[in-house]
Amino acid sequence: MVTAKVWVLKKHFEGFPKTSDFDLKKIELPNLKDGGDVSGTLLKFTVNHVCLCYRPYSRRDMKEGDIMIGTQVARIVESKNCAFTVGAFVVANSGWRTHFISDGKDLQLLPSSWPESLPRSLALGTVGMPGLTAYFGLLEVCKIKPGETVLVNAAAGAVGSVVGQLAKIGGCKVVGCAGSDDKVAYLKKIGFDEAFNYKIVSLDEALRKASPDGYDCFFDNVGGEFTSIAINQMKKYGRIAICGAISLYNDSVAQKGPYMQFPMIFKELRMEGFIVSRWNNRREEGVKALLKWVMEGKVKYREHITEGFENMPMAFIGMLKGENLGKAVVKV
Repeated sequence: MVTAKVWVLKKHFEGFPKTSDFDLKKIELPNLKDGGDVSGTLLKFTVNHVCLCYRPYSRRDMKEGDIMIGTQVARIVESKNCAFTVGAFVVANSGWRTHFISDGKDLQLLPSSWPESLPRSLALGTVGMPGLTAYFGLLEVCKIKPGETVLVNAAAGAVGSVVGQLAKIGGCKVVGCAGSDDKVAYLKKIGFDEAFNYKIVSLDEALRKASPDGYDCFFDNVGGEFTSIAINQMKKYGRIAICGAISLYNDSVAQKGPYMQFPMIFKELRMEGFIVSRWNNRREEGVKALLKWVMEGKVKYREHITEGFENMPMAFIGMLKGENLGKAVVKV
């Protein structure tokens, strides 16, 4: 019998999350059997995914006392399922846990072509959900074309950094913003044409300076005031992909506006929100493309690694504060 550690949502977040909103518990997992309710696969998680999206999804999808939602890379340590052999690595969506028994339906095997030289944690970042979000958001929502100008905010994050690099592969000019000079330096290092620290500039002036002619595509991870300013600098027939709303996640009182009707009408813009699971049937296509570009050096990655399962809440809170550069993961 295996003892698993789990983090549960002790109290729904009010404003910014606190460590006291979480509770660490231990649960006993039953032994695997051939057939019955505990047949399947025993997973030991090696890396846990820390994502901004947990903040809004926790209120919508969880009740107090539930195990925190989350995705992990796991190694199979015992199996009664012939589709999953001991020692194989999978991506699981089983919450903040150290061990879990799965029936296999929600498991995704890492590609057999996964190079030994690449950390498997990339299956949670650049070659996982964030990378796929960038891939399908650009191709299917923004529908980028060579020669266009793409704007992305939260550009040093797990999604934004991939958006910028994929847009460059697609022949676009890319403008990104981030919240520190170190992050801006990183954006320039990975190929952004223009980048600035939004905290120390006039946003309107910085956007105009970076692209005086405006923007064809805007990949929005932030929302709020940023969006209300940027939308006025879109080119006619511009496309806006709404991926996240970081600036709103921790508000206890809803912000007013922005009011977008006039620029939407007069510039004939198209704005579309999306969730990457829409393209689950094309996941293999996206993973294959991202893995290829990473191996070719066309897409670079950075991970912000926290050691220790006990530090999951602190890693989550730190990410919400913008302390991470690149994808935030926790090694168990």
